[in-house]
Amino acid sequence: MSQDKKLKNEGRVNEDGNLNRRDFGKALSAGTLGLAGAAWVGTGCGTVRVNNRFDIIIKNGSVIDGSGREAFQSDIGIIGDRIAAIENLENATADTVIDGNQLAVSPGFIDIHTHTDLGLIVNSGAESKIMQGVTTEVGGNCGDSVFPLDEDELKGMDKDTFEEFGIHVDWNDLNGFLDRIEKNKTSINYATFTGQGRLRGLVVGRNDVPATREQLTKMQEILRSTMEQGSFGLSSGLEYAPGSYADTEELVELCKTVAGNNGIYATHIRSEDEKVEEAIQEALDICRDAEVSLEISHLKANNPGNWPKLDHILEMLQEASDSGMPVHADRYPYIAYSTGLSIFLPLQALQGDTEEKIARLSDPKQSPGILEYVQKRGDNIGGWDRVVISSCFSEKNKKWEGKSISECAEESRISPLEFVRTILIEEKNRVQIVGFGMDEDNLKKVLSSPFVMVGSDGNAVAPHGKLGEGKPHPRYYGTFPRVLGTYAREETLFNLPTAVKKMTSMPAGKLGLSGRGVLARDNFADIVVFNPETIIDQATFVDPHQFASGIEYVIVNGQVTVKNGAQTGVRAGSVLRHGS
Repeated sequence: MSQDKKLKNEGRVNEDGNLNRRDFGKALSAGTLGLAGAAWVGTGCGTVRVNNRFDIIIKNGSVIDGSGREAFQSDIGIIGDRIAAIENLENATADTVIDGNQLAVSPGFIDIHTHTDLGLIVNSGAESKIMQGVTTEVGGNCGDSVFPLDEDELKGMDKDTFEEFGIHVDWNDLNGFLDRIEKNKTSINYATFTGQGRLRGLVVGRNDVPATREQLTKMQEILRSTMEQGSFGLSSGLEYAPGSYADTEELVELCKTVAGNNGIYATHIRSEDEKVEEAIQEALDICRDAEVSLEISHLKANNPGNWPKLDHILEMLQEASDSGMPVHADRYPYIAYSTGLSIFLPLQALQGDTEEKIARLSDPKQSPGILEYVQKRGDNIGGWDRVVISSCFSEKNKKWEGKSISECAEESRISPLEFVRTILIEEKNRVQIVGFGMDEDNLKKVLSSPFVMVGSDGNAVAPHGKLGEGKPHPRYYGTFPRVLGTYAREETLFNLPTAVKKMTSMPAGKLGLSGRGVLARDNFADIVVFNPETIIDQATFVDPHQFASGIEYVIVNGQVTVKNGAQTGVRAGSVLRHGS
C-alpha cells in the first residue's frame, strides 16, 4: 500500500492529499512532516536533486529516525547541509558512499545539559562529544554562563582563563561570545542558556541579600537582551552561590521574561538530597506561576537516606506532565555526580568573592562551624571514601586526582575535614570532585521515565592538551553510548528507538530546534552511524579519557566529521540561536 493511500485509509489526509488539521498540528510539533514526503523530488529548503546525484549516500542502513517509531531499512541521500532523500537510492550516485549494512543510522545526538563554553575556544574539536555521536551541545547550565559580563568581571575572567588555558576573554555579551565560537569553527553545533547565577552576581552582587525592584527589572532587561541575541532561556543552579540567594518570587519574575520570549527554564534545583521533594515542588510552582517550559537538570535523589523519595518525585513530575504542564528532566547514566568540592560548604560561607570565602575557611573562629556542616554532608553521602578528587588547579595537588578524600587524608596524616579545608584554601576553591551518592535502581527509573531526556552534565574535552588533564567524570566521554549499549541493549530498559528519541527529537522539541532531531527530508544532515551490537562506553572513573566503541560515522551539517571511528578534522558545526 502506498504511503498516501495508507494515510487516507487512516483518515489522516483529505481527498486532496493534504494532512487534516489535527494531524498537521501533530506532525508539525513532532518535526516529522518530512517523513511522509521523503521520496518526493523538489527544492524544499534548498536541496536540489539533479540527475539523481548526491553529495553523500548512506546505503542500506537501519534507520532510527528519532521519532520513536521502529527502525526501517532505507538509504539516505544528502545534498549540502540537508537530507535530500530517504528512500531506495540504488540507481543514484554520490561523491561519498557510506555502507550502512548492519549499522544503525540516527539523528545526531543533542546533549541538552552540558557545561561546555570556554572549552570550544580552547579546543574546537570537541573530541569527547563528537566521538560519542553528539552533534549539538547546549551549554550555560546550572546558573553558570560566561556572559553577561561587566568590565570588572571581564577582567577577572580574562585573568583566570589566560592563567588556566592561555586564551583571552574578549566579549561581555552573548553576541560577542557566540561570535568568538563561530570564528573558532567547531566540530559540533552549539547553543546556550543564560546563567541566573551569573545574572544575579552582575546586578545584585554575590551576597545573600534580596533583589530590589530596580535590580529585578534590570535583570529582566539583561535576560531579555540575551534571549534576543540567541539564548534559549534561563538556567539556575540553586545549590550554588550567588544564584541560591534568589527567592521563589524573584525566580518567577525572571521566568515570566523567559516565557514571554518562548524560552526554557532549566534548573539545578535548590536541593537534590535532604529537601529534594520541596525543591521539586518549588520548580513546579515556578513553572505554573510563570507559565514557563521547565527542565529539571540531572534529576536525582542524592545520598542513601533520600533514595526512597525518588518514587514520589517521579509521581509529582508525571502528574504535572499529565496535567499539561511543559515539564521535562534530563539525566546522565551514572550513579556518581560531579561538581566542585565547595558544594560541601554552607551557602552562607560562600558569600562574596574568592578571597572572602578563603578567609572564612582560614579564620579559626569561623572555620569550626563551617567544618561541622561539612562533616554532616560527608556523613549524608555515606563517608569520605565516596568522594573522589577529580581535578585540582595547581601542580602541587594534582597528585590527589583519582583518590578519595579518605585516601588523601590518610596519606596526608590529617583528618578528612582538615584535608577538605586545606585543599580548598590552597586551590582557592578550584577543586572538582566526583561523589558516589546515587542508587542504580533509581537511575533506571529516572532514565525510563517518559519525560526524561539524556544529558551528560559534562564538558567537551579531549585526551590531550589542557582539556586532557585530571580525571573528569566518564560521562564526558561515554554518556550516549552507555545509554545505548548498557541500558537499551544489555539491560533492555527500553528499546533502541526510544533511547534515540530521548537523545534527539525530545531535546530538539524542548528547545524548539527547527530541522534537527529527526531524520526527515529537508532537515539538517546531523547524523550518527553506529553499530548497535558493539556501541558502549569505555571511559571509567579511573581512566576517563577514552573514546566509546561503536561510533562509525558522524555527519554534522552534511560534512563527515567522524569516519571509520576517527575524526576527519572537519569543523562544520554551527552556532544555534534561539528563534533563528
